[in-house]
Amino acid sequence: MQAIFFDVDDTLYDQLRPFKQAFEKHFDFNDVPLEPLYTTSRKLSDEVFHLVENGQMDIQEMHVYRIKQALAYFDKDISYKEAVMFQKDYENFQEAITPFPDVIDLLELCCQNKVAMGIITNGPLVHQKRKIEQLGIINWIPIENIIISSEVNVAKPDTRIFRLAESKVQSTNEQIYYVGDSFKNDIIGAKKAGWKTIWYNHRHHKKLPNTVNSDYTITSKNKLFETSRKIVLGT
Repeated sequence: MQAIFFDVDDTLYDQLRPFKQAFEKHFDFNDVPLEPLYTTSRKLSDEVFHLVENGQMDIQEMHVYRIKQALAYFDKDISYKEAVMFQKDYENFQEAITPFPDVIDLLELCCQNKVAMGIITNGPLVHQKRKIEQLGIINWIPIENIIISSEVNVAKPDTRIFRLAESKVQSTNEQIYYVGDSFKNDIIGAKKAGWKTIWYNHRHHKKLPNTVNSDYTITSKNKLFETSRKIVLGT
């Protein structure tokens, strides 16, 4: 491994935690399973993200759509205003996010072994930058190696964003690993670019059939460092 790039949301930190805090503040739906609700909202967000990127959907409309539709799957109906207030607090609670412990250990290990690092993340520039700053990632990863889709006008799984990342670290595709939780955006995108992949599947998502295979799959939050350490050290 000469370089490793990371996704941000639910890869560097536990995105369910601020979602749970906002949900419990605004809704009294004790019969709604929280993690399936969260994963459903993420899926809905991914499905319409391209509309936000090309200006066909306002970011607030997307935020409202994903939580309203996710709750509708569980036979719950909320107003537009309730969805907006939920999103506002969801973002407020994200101001207290911290990296997964295994992520910190991996970042330190890569620094010690002179492995180049970077980030590729889909999302609005200001919003993603704020999360990256809160996580303190620039203590390990140079700002110039942080790629945010809305800033470069191309998003995962488009291979062009991975090619841009290659130019940042001056490595060929077969020497780069990508760590992410989304099979569609992270694993398929990186594999199509010729990268090696670590699917951080701690939410136990289903693999899309007849697509690609990840080089490594991790289904536990506390196994990322253990697996990645072997790759970094070549053991």
